[in-house]
Amino acid sequence: MAEWKSIAIEEGLEQLIDYREKSPPKAEAGIPVISAKVVKNGRIIQPIEQKIAPDYYNKWMTRGLPHPGDIMMTTEGPMGEVAQLDKETATFALGQRVVCMRGKVGVLDNAFLKFLLMSPTQQEVLTSYLTGTTVAGISQKALRLVPISIPPHRIQIAIGEILAALDDKIELNRRMNETLEAMARALFKDWFIDFGPTRAKQEGLEPYLAPELWSLFPERLDAEGKPEGWNYGRLKDCMFLQRGFDLPKTIRIPGAYQVIAASGPNGTHSEFKVKSPGVTTGRSGVLGNVFLLLDDFWPLNTSLWVKEFRLSSALHAYFLLQEMDLLALHAGSAVPTLNRNHVHQAVVVIPPKSLVRLFTESMMPMFERIRGNEQESRTLAQTRDLLLPKLMSGEIRIQDVERTAEAVL
Repeated sequence: MAEWKSIAIEEGLEQLIDYREKSPPKAEAGIPVISAKVVKNGRIIQPIEQKIAPDYYNKWMTRGLPHPGDIMMTTEGPMGEVAQLDKETATFALGQRVVCMRGKVGVLDNAFLKFLLMSPTQQEVLTSYLTGTTVAGISQKALRLVPISIPPHRIQIAIGEILAALDDKIELNRRMNETLEAMARALFKDWFIDFGPTRAKQEGLEPYLAPELWSLFPERLDAEGKPEGWNYGRLKDCMFLQRGFDLPKTIRIPGAYQVIAASGPNGTHSEFKVKSPGVTTGRSGVLGNVFLLLDDFWPLNTSLWVKEFRLSSALHAYFLLQEMDLLALHAGSAVPTLNRNHVHQAVVVIPPKSLVRLFTESMMPMFERIRGNEQESRTLAQTRDLLLPKLMSGEIRIQDVERTAEAVL
């Protein structure tokens, strides 16, 4: 630590851009606005709903324009979430409850600053500068005075590159998984929602599936607009939903199995209730999200899980529930609630089980790859989180970390 020194963060900044007094007027379409709710876990969460009219951008962005590489930090609700801008997000407008920081060339490396602000020690320092009672936040004046400990610039760059390489791989896996799932969803929609192969046959178009698959689809649509021979039924004919199980946090034992709430993963437990593959959706609190689980899991009582797939499969049920307007089935109580009996009565088109099986067999390898990418990303994130405090304190040498990162990557 002999080479490290402590400075106020403003000494290392070339620019601090702050638009916190008010929000820009919203537009239905236009340039995305970065607010505190889209800065999370080291990145900008997209898509961004809030927009600003393109012709208003220059009128709004008068205090400075963000550059690629700049660091965004939330100042309240919550404080201390960080992300680094790239070429795309640097063109977005800046909104409330965020500041944009740019390190001085040769003094404070932006990538290093991102990971420094994410480190547990620096988060504690930031928290000590919070003010306010209703909503705790950090003022620009206080933020400028926050102390940071930094090594020589060349070491900052090395630390930033090592941690960024881990983050980049995690982000690459995330995008790959999004692409793989989008491909599977497109195929599901074509086969089971739009009835694309049957429509193509009826219109005399060329086959676009393998002959053995093409032959499984009827030649024409019936008077009701569905493939001939396919039937309407109730969702309960396809699958049976069951309420999840109580598991208070006070009795949970962290372990190998994910706990799934209405909003998604909610920690782990040493035991599971449902064997994989499984599908869940929200029952109470948060409605409309659907989750596919390829490992054994514990669904909480705020969720519904598919106990029996009947004429469906895990993948078919996953996409079918996503296509349904589950929010419209809200029971109407003060807390958003989904009654499984109402869901069971929803009318759906029931395809031949043989086609559902072929869809599942074709798409499952893609989801196994998604699962592998997720497991790899968890390992990378654990490595990053282990290295982060040790690098930021100077506890371990760059050379040792480089060897560790090369082995992981």
